[in-house]
Amino acid sequence: MYDYDEQREKIRQKREKAQELLRAKRPSNLEKKPDWFKVRLPGGDNYKDLKKNLRENKIWTVCEEASCPNLSECWAAKTATMMILGGTCTRACKFCHVDTGNPQGVINEEEIANAANMAKVMSLNYLVITSVDRDDLPDFGASHFAKVIESVRTHHPSTFVEVLIPDFNGVEEHMLTLGNARPFVIAQNIETVERLTHVVRDRRAGYTKTLDCLKFYKEKFPKTTTKTSVMVGLGETLDELIECMDDLRSVDCDIITFGQYLRPTPRHLPVTRYYKPEEFEELKNIAYEKGFKFVASGPLVRSSYKAADYLKHLRDQGFDI
Repeated sequence: MYDYDEQREKIRQKREKAQELLRAKRPSNLEKKPDWFKVRLPGGDNYKDLKKNLRENKIWTVCEEASCPNLSECWAAKTATMMILGGTCTRACKFCHVDTGNPQGVINEEEIANAANMAKVMSLNYLVITSVDRDDLPDFGASHFAKVIESVRTHHPSTFVEVLIPDFNGVEEHMLTLGNARPFVIAQNIETVERLTHVVRDRRAGYTKTLDCLKFYKEKFPKTTTKTSVMVGLGETLDELIECMDDLRSVDCDIITFGQYLRPTPRHLPVTRYYKPEEFEELKNIAYEKGFKFVASGPLVRSSYKAADYLKHLRDQGFDI
C-alpha cells in the first residue's frame, strides 16, 4: 500500500546519507558557477504556505525533487509543477537529481483528487503536471496521467493543463490514452543533442524515440501544442544544437526551451562550460528563425519555468483563449 509520508521519509534519509558520503569525498575542483547563476534561498510566507499546502495534500513537486534553481521564484509566486506517480523514478539519467529505484507497481490513487484539489485551493490558471518514469507499470503510468488531467478539468475547468510526460516506451496505445485526455500542451524533453543522448539519458530513453513521440502527438492531436526542452553545457556544439532544432521542427514541435545544465551533485555529469546570457539570446533567435512558435532561453530556464508565459504569448498574439 502506498504511503506518501513513508516514501518522503525514505527519500529524505537516503539523501542525507548520500550528502554525508559526498561531503567526505567532495572534490576540491567542483565547478564554480558564474555570477549570473546566483539565486536566493527559498523563504517567505508564500513559500512556507505552499510547502505546507503541498504536504497536506500529499503532492510531490519536481521543484523540490529535482532541486530546481527556480524554486524560490516560482513558489514565491504560488506556482508549482506537480509531480505525480510518486517520487521514485525507474530510470537513472545522469543529469537528474530525482530519486531512482523500483516502486514495484505501487500508485497513489489519491493523487487524482489531490491534484484537482491543489488547482482549486491555489486558484491556478495554468498548471504543469509531470511525473517520474514508471517502467514498472503495465501502461507506464499513462492511464493514471489521463485520470489526473481529467480530474483537474472536471473540478477546476478554468485551469489550463500542460503535461511534461515520459515516453511511455513509445507504445501508441498508451500515448493515445494520454492524448485523449486533451491537455493544453504536451511536452516531452529531448534533453540534449543526438550524439550525447546515451551519455546523458538513461539507456531506455532515445533521441529518435522522443522525436517519434512528439510527431505522434502532433499528427493525432494537431490542435494540441507540443513542446520540448534542451539542456546546454554538456559538451554539445552549436552545429549540433541547430541540427537538433531542425529535427524537432521536422516533427512540427511548437515550443522549445534552452537552459543551462547544472550539476546536482559531484556524482552527476560535470558541466563542460557555462553559456553566457547573450549565447542564450542567440539560441532563442535561431529557434524563432527555424519556425518555433514560442521560445524560452536563459541560464535558469527549465521546461516548466514560467510555462504560463505561452498562454500570455498567445493572448498577446490575439488568440481568443
